[in-house]
Amino acid sequence: MRAVVQRVQYASVTVEGECLSAIRHGLLVLLGVEERDSEEDVQWLVKKVANLRIFDDEAGVMNRSVVEVGGEALVVSQFTLFASYKKGNRPSYLRAAGHGTAVPLYERFCDVLGEALGRSVGRGQFGADMKIELLNDGPVTIVMDTHNKE
Repeated sequence: MRAVVQRVQYASVTVEGECLSAIRHGLLVLLGVEERDSEEDVQWLVKKVANLRIFDDEAGVMNRSVVEVGGEALVVSQFTLFASYKKGNRPSYLRAAGHGTAVPLYERFCDVLGEALGRSVGRGQFGADMKIELLNDGPVTIVMDTHNKE
């Protein structure tokens, strides 16, 4: 699993002119799933995302998690996070999981993150042409990969 985690002042996802989900202060998570991902990847990544200390404390130091600040989360599926661009100029997405693997793991990630936050998580529409609007706060953007834990 690969995630791009952005601290945002707000974020929303729209499909065909209809806003599916919108959040205020919190995290926008772009989530890519590959075939080899499992429940173990979901659990590890949720724990990291929910506890990532990227929100300011009283001293202005990034020392608080989204849980600690009562923030929201919006999770959007994004198969392009597994683009291979090594050969030629047209990316290949062969590493991205098909619907049979990706949809259940995406949904599971959202559910488990919601449990960690104690609130429902905003979601995009899997496989749709989505328009994402956000105001990155900081900017703070972190890339995480369950198979390359840095």
